[in-house]
Amino acid sequence: MPDTTRHLTLANGLQLTLRYAPRLKRSAAALRVHAGSHDAPREWPGLAHFLEHLFFLGTARFPLQDGLMRYVQALGGQVNASTRERTTDFFFEVPPAGLAGGLARLSQMLAEPDLGIERQHREREVIHAEFIAWSRNPQAQEQFALLQSVAGDHPLTGFHAGNRYSLVLRNIAFQQALTGFHQRFYQGGQISLSLCGPQPLDELEQLGRQYAGIFETGALVPQALPPALAASKPLLFAHEGLPDGAEQALELLMACLGDNRPGTWLHALERRGWLKGFKVEKLYAFAEQLLWHIDLKLAPDSDTDEVLKLLHGWFDFIRQADLAELNSAFGLLQQRRQRSASALELARRDSAGQPFAALDAQALAALEALLEQLPCRAYEQWQLPAAEPLLLEELPPSQATQLPPALYISDLLPPARQYAALYLRWHLASALRQGLQGLLERALQPLQTRCERASVQLQFSASGEYWQLRCTGHPAAVIRATGQALALLQAPSDWQPAPPETLALIPIRVLLNQLPDAVLGSRHATTPSCPLDQAQLDDAWQHSRWQGLAVGFDSIGVQALGAVVEGCPGQSAVHTPPALWAGHRWQHAKVPGSENALLLFCPLPAGQQACGRLLAQLLQGPVYQRLRVELQLGYAVFSTFRQLEGIGGLLFGVQSPHASQAEILDHLRALLAQGVTLDIGARQALAKQFDEPAMANAEVAEWAWQTHLATQPDDLLALQRSILMTEQADLDGLLRDLLGTDCTWLCLANSAAPDASWD
Repeated sequence: MPDTTRHLTLANGLQLTLRYAPRLKRSAAALRVHAGSHDAPREWPGLAHFLEHLFFLGTARFPLQDGLMRYVQALGGQVNASTRERTTDFFFEVPPAGLAGGLARLSQMLAEPDLGIERQHREREVIHAEFIAWSRNPQAQEQFALLQSVAGDHPLTGFHAGNRYSLVLRNIAFQQALTGFHQRFYQGGQISLSLCGPQPLDELEQLGRQYAGIFETGALVPQALPPALAASKPLLFAHEGLPDGAEQALELLMACLGDNRPGTWLHALERRGWLKGFKVEKLYAFAEQLLWHIDLKLAPDSDTDEVLKLLHGWFDFIRQADLAELNSAFGLLQQRRQRSASALELARRDSAGQPFAALDAQALAALEALLEQLPCRAYEQWQLPAAEPLLLEELPPSQATQLPPALYISDLLPPARQYAALYLRWHLASALRQGLQGLLERALQPLQTRCERASVQLQFSASGEYWQLRCTGHPAAVIRATGQALALLQAPSDWQPAPPETLALIPIRVLLNQLPDAVLGSRHATTPSCPLDQAQLDDAWQHSRWQGLAVGFDSIGVQALGAVVEGCPGQSAVHTPPALWAGHRWQHAKVPGSENALLLFCPLPAGQQACGRLLAQLLQGPVYQRLRVELQLGYAVFSTFRQLEGIGGLLFGVQSPHASQAEILDHLRALLAQGVTLDIGARQALAKQFDEPAMANAEVAEWAWQTHLATQPDDLLALQRSILMTEQADLDGLLRDLLGTDCTWLCLANSAAPDASWD
């Protein structure tokens, strides 16, 4: 059944959009305030961002421990906010029964915030820690430098995130500006709210009217118009005077630019061996202005002048193409994106007024105007690609094939979900493993680009001596993409290895990427420098052993899948569970950046994992409150339960600009020593999260895979029962074990082991 929508204007001026999507398991709310950093007084840069932070610190009705963030986390949902140039967005996703409680907290914290001076002082330090991390992040600085090329005194060239020096809390004028900004913009006429979920439209409307009515009545406040926009870099494009619908038009153009099939601009770069990385991004859109950027990573021998000529030739071809034909293909792409999107993605698109859809007449006119402002020249021969097979709904034809015993078929995810996942895992002992891995990653990149466009996730990764291929999305697309991936993995057409990872990540994210290797106890060996060839790859595959799991396929899909995995390289094997280390293990990771970062992973045996999940749930709030709010160790602080390589356990993460690893560990130990109190409501809420209809499809698939790796039953009902049977004594006992001298844990940090120990 397709989605149905409804649009309303409430009595207080608030714009309400409702979407009934019966396929969804969760519900979401996205609230957009039409005011952002550029609407704040210029003398107080960061004011809008600072206000966004203050909202989450609790109110008289919903204090911090019962505020939106804690409420959503307790339901296993997700919540966040974002301050942009001319908008501020707040959004969350929860099980349907939790939508009302989330809306009550969201609307109340925005309409009646507590702006007390003490909490302002605490949160300003968090903002300052973010500023320090931003100033040290090469990727962030690259974008900041890019925006400096915008001509004139446009506010895009300014600093708007805020820090300790721009947020002058003791200044009366600043406090007046803070409250004035809230009163001016956080009222009904300035707000768009979208609700999305499996609830009927009437139920969603009732919730919207009930909780959005708390905002003061008002009219849309005219936002000050910016000065003229111009760009001085060849791959930075600035537009003026565009009609309504320009953002949707740009989305179609970006879809064309991201197409790497034969006949396109990207394919021309790939064919020449020049393309190492590509990203196209909208940077700014407001008041008939549009700014967007093409970020290209090119090989050293690339001809940059020729690259630009090819781009301008492609622009010329698109400008002269049949826009109706382009829009029809774009409509199919948008249809797949809508069917694959989560409740949160749909709600956020609706709140921005940009649902997944083909361009309407107004947006098509905007596309023509947009193309007219691009540099164009007749150059090279181009063609529109044929229909994308990955967007086909029907399964590929296949004959009955006996499934190999190494492929386990899970029935955890009903085929009616129209979401499938396939995991294939190879064990390779070859000394050439790492070199071959880089080569295969490179070979898969063009296919991964196509998959991403078609809402299919194709990931090839390595941990220790294992290679893993993961493909998720629409069942028919997963089968087609896997078949093509297996062919490329065995006979790559490009024997150039993938370039080194250039994405600048904050230290804690780098550690998270390295954690699976650390859990397996593997360290990167020196790769032989000999050139690689097909014979070496064939030998590595021949001596590999593989096993896998499929979930979400019906019987016909399993048959088609069997025909695909028939071509899986390596020898079919039975999986053995990972071995668990004993005692304490400290592992030093080489991570760029000056801030201290640490991950503490405490693995648990299967019999304690239900208790561990409840303990992790009960610790989320105290860890955040103590380490981030009270001690202000840094803005990157979290605690959770995580399954890695089939091993489940408690995971704590902290990144701090001033605390050492030893101090971080001491703080964690002191917090655990305080204990937790069993919350019956939290226990019930956690158990409900492990009901298949309440879990995101990707979470169900990952649960099935992780339990398969652990050689444990994938029985969600048994996990629910175990959680509900957990008592205070169980929590106390687990905490004693974690604090004991013989506790097993892994500490992954960007420094050597400190003198202080856990003991």
